[in-house]
Amino acid sequence: MDKHNTRTDDFEKRRKHLIKLSDEELKQKFWDLADQATEPLIILAKKNTSPAIERSVLLRMGFSSLEANDLVKLVINHNLIRKGAGHVVYRYSQLKNKSIRESGIDLINNLGWDEVMSSFGVSL
Repeated sequence: MDKHNTRTDDFEKRRKHLIKLSDEELKQKFWDLADQATEPLIILAKKNTSPAIERSVLLRMGFSSLEANDLVKLVINHNLIRKGAGHVVYRYSQLKNKSIRESGIDLINNLGWDEVMSSFGVSL
């Protein structure tokens, strides 16, 4: 056999526990391992954010970059960053029955922070 076609790793040894599995069992094992590998990333993404991500969310909600930047700073200052800046604006809009835009502008103007913080069970 040509030296370029010869396996020099331990593939045969490592696959012994898989040889008796059917195609369906192999497929299920693959997805189980994929879930196991990605679960920590999913948990990390659910529990963490960054100012850049939050600004991006607010931009998609229709705020200008300056407004988004101001909102994110205020959300951080009010210990609500883990809730998400967009979620904070949305929650306030629901509490006040106002549009997203009006709610964000109120928050930029330092209106309603006590209410929104209370709704999340957070105090400064």
